[in-house]
Amino acid sequence: MNAPTDAKLLANPLLEPWPSPLGLPPFAETTPEHFAPAFTVALKMHRVELDSIATNTTEPTFENTLAAFDKSGRLLTRIEQMFYNLTASETSPALQAVEREMAATMAAHTNAIYMHAGLFKRVDTLFNQRTSLGLTAEQNRLLERVHLDFVRAGARLDANAQARYGKITEKLAELTTQFAQNVLADEAAYRLVLHDEHDLAGLPDSLRASARQAAKERGIDGFVITISRSLIVPFLTFADNRQLRERAYRAWTGRGEGINEGAAKFDNTPVIAEIMALRLEQANLHGFASYTDYALSDTMAGNHTAVFDLLMKVWLPAREKAVRECEILQAMALSRNEQIDIAPWDWRYYAEKVRQVRFDIDDTLVKPYFSLDRMVEAIFDCANRLFGLQFVFRPDSKAYHPDVKVYEVRNADGSPLGVFLHDNFSRSTKRGGAWMSNFRSQSRVDGEVTPIVVNNNNFAKGVEGQPTLLSFDDARTLFHEFGHGLHGLLSNVHYGRLSGTNVLRDFVELPSQLFEHWLSEPEVLKRHARHIETGEAIPDALMARLKASHQFNQGFETVEYTSSALVDLALHAQTSMAALDITKFEAQQLASIGMPKQILMRHRLPHFGHLFSGDSYASQYYVYLWAEVLDADGFDAFNEAGDPFDVATAQRLRKFIYSSGNTIEPTEAYRAFRGRAPSVTPMLKKRGLLVA
Repeated sequence: MNAPTDAKLLANPLLEPWPSPLGLPPFAETTPEHFAPAFTVALKMHRVELDSIATNTTEPTFENTLAAFDKSGRLLTRIEQMFYNLTASETSPALQAVEREMAATMAAHTNAIYMHAGLFKRVDTLFNQRTSLGLTAEQNRLLERVHLDFVRAGARLDANAQARYGKITEKLAELTTQFAQNVLADEAAYRLVLHDEHDLAGLPDSLRASARQAAKERGIDGFVITISRSLIVPFLTFADNRQLRERAYRAWTGRGEGINEGAAKFDNTPVIAEIMALRLEQANLHGFASYTDYALSDTMAGNHTAVFDLLMKVWLPAREKAVRECEILQAMALSRNEQIDIAPWDWRYYAEKVRQVRFDIDDTLVKPYFSLDRMVEAIFDCANRLFGLQFVFRPDSKAYHPDVKVYEVRNADGSPLGVFLHDNFSRSTKRGGAWMSNFRSQSRVDGEVTPIVVNNNNFAKGVEGQPTLLSFDDARTLFHEFGHGLHGLLSNVHYGRLSGTNVLRDFVELPSQLFEHWLSEPEVLKRHARHIETGEAIPDALMARLKASHQFNQGFETVEYTSSALVDLALHAQTSMAALDITKFEAQQLASIGMPKQILMRHRLPHFGHLFSGDSYASQYYVYLWAEVLDADGFDAFNEAGDPFDVATAQRLRKFIYSSGNTIEPTEAYRAFRGRAPSVTPMLKKRGLLVA
């Protein structure tokens, strides 16, 4: 990378104070060309700060080593958070080029931090003295976590092993970037054009409107189905044309595999094989037999056996239930004189037909009560009633895309808490799925720093001038991501390393999944689920049918998810990656657990971004189920109090779950909130998987 000229640096908004009243990044003033020079400066500055800590001639203390380490790299973090949010939410070929260029450099910088002998010596000295230092509980937690960060990053390896470890992590950074860009390119390129009523048969008006809007955004006359979940799932649910359902389903489940038209260059199967070989070598260098052993050693679960036992406790009854569900779908097809065997692209279609008959309910009845605007009001209202938060829309503050809304967040007393960005719509420049991230994390180690949190969803935008309507599942996703958002916004810690969602992976989904429960509360539905035309509240009878249908198709949904978690666990538990064939491995593992042929795993390996766009969920996709045990048991605390907004319970929830970050060991945090350890029974009951 060429060194930036002085003129470039002087004109670089990333290196100047950010003047927005809310502290937002300078989106309008920044171009992709600004990032590489800014990274060069910020990386150099961070290295100088770290060397200054390491070469300090005074004896190490918590303040001159740990606190100083936590303060360091603020400029770099600021630029990183802006850059990686943009590459996920509003990317471009120019940004992707910078992302590829910087991948190995950023990994090398991380290696330089955690393999810095002088720095680790000071941290290690304090760690060995920790019982005699008189530290607060939070300071001790920071010391323990930072020390573990160093160890898990290779600080204790010998020089040769460290050199190899560095090369591994740099190559992994390149490969995971390539994986993510391949999936995004495949998703952005695919479009199923619907030409006439034969193609559109069965599609409700709301889906037709979204498909027309998708076509308009792509300059196509007619209707387009993309691989965005908010378009593809409704299409598979309602389209009468079985051939088109199959085409769409194969494209959706085959993304990242190089099978879609023009997508051969986006084949991720060799990328995954290389990632897996490097991960195993990484684990071996740490002395672990498999990557699973390495990854799970720093989780609540702790080991492979605990995770596998939980997954199988759910898998066996879920598979049995899915088999019974399939028989019901097959009977529905026969009752319609359709001589077919249920295939994966048929499941949602016939499940919807059964749901309509059994519960007299379908999305055309439900969606008019779940407009996006009303559901946003609902999440804000729940946050206000639980935690006293106020969300003030700031149309004067512009984000990185016109669709993104900016809110100033205040406490009950009017004091500033943070900033919330809501990015709800699908577009070709945005990766699929839904997620929460930070443009700035909360801390107090270097003055009061309030968080800037963003929620990303991928809802299909309604026709211009018309409200965007959500399915009940879409609304659940909105609540889920907002739960993550609250975890970031409500963070109340001193040190950045312990802030917000910087918790163990199998704890991070608890705040998000717990918040989903409020969507189903009658009190919330009556207040916010109102018809887009009449304004009338959702009828009691429709609410009752929604509740009655909740456990319907849970065998299918649980099998979809749990199979993905089991394949992830099995893949990363391998002790040899020689001649690994990803496609064959996936098929063999599914056969070994008795996967019903009518269902595919929720995320096939070639597009399984949780595992291969980074390492955060590698061998840890089980965490959603682990957290569901906690969230189902946790929400029972409100049921036991007799009020979904019980003040005392909400105060404990805020203090120990949403605000404590990583300052408390997660098992202790849950016990402090709930008063006891969690039970798995509420989760099994919620999913209808309790054996009678």
